[in-house]
Amino acid sequence: MRLWVGLGNPGPEHARQRHNIGFMALDAMARRHGAPPWRQKFKGEVSELTLGRERILLLKPQTYMNASGDAVQAACAFHKIPPSDVTAWHDELDLAPGKVRVKQGGGTAGHNGLRDMQRALGTADFGRVRLGIGHPGHKDRVTGHVLGNFAKDETWVGPLLDAVADHAPLLAEGRAEDFMTRVAEAAR
Repeated sequence: MRLWVGLGNPGPEHARQRHNIGFMALDAMARRHGAPPWRQKFKGEVSELTLGRERILLLKPQTYMNASGDAVQAACAFHKIPPSDVTAWHDELDLAPGKVRVKQGGGTAGHNGLRDMQRALGTADFGRVRLGIGHPGHKDRVTGHVLGNFAKDETWVGPLLDAVADHAPLLAEGRAEDFMTRVAEAAR
């Protein structure tokens, strides 16, 4: 079993914020692949998918971004999932809107959700699906940008989420390059 963690903040007031694109990606996958309804567990909302031959536990921590690691650690401990089989789906300021990059391990680039996952897991050796939201241009505008809702003219969001959901089985199979290529082609 693998654990895919969407990073975001709970509550309807945060649902359309750029910081919640990780939640949005997991919701799109759950809809597309017929996952059972979300249920409360591990300080979060969970559901499950089977993509190809891989069982995927989907987790949306309900602890707020800065404490996401608590939910991740609880799910990993219960299911005996090693950090190397965990993937965080998160917003990325340093990528243009709609761009997607996948990597294993690495730094947190100031992302509080990743930082807390690293704290809770005791390692940075987990996967990341970086979902580009773009940078507002100046560091003083970052918080407002990240915690702001997607604007109506950000028409790339729907196609990106559809593409991520459609091609998630490639990532589950370990084909990160194919996943990124297909998402890029479909989200144009």
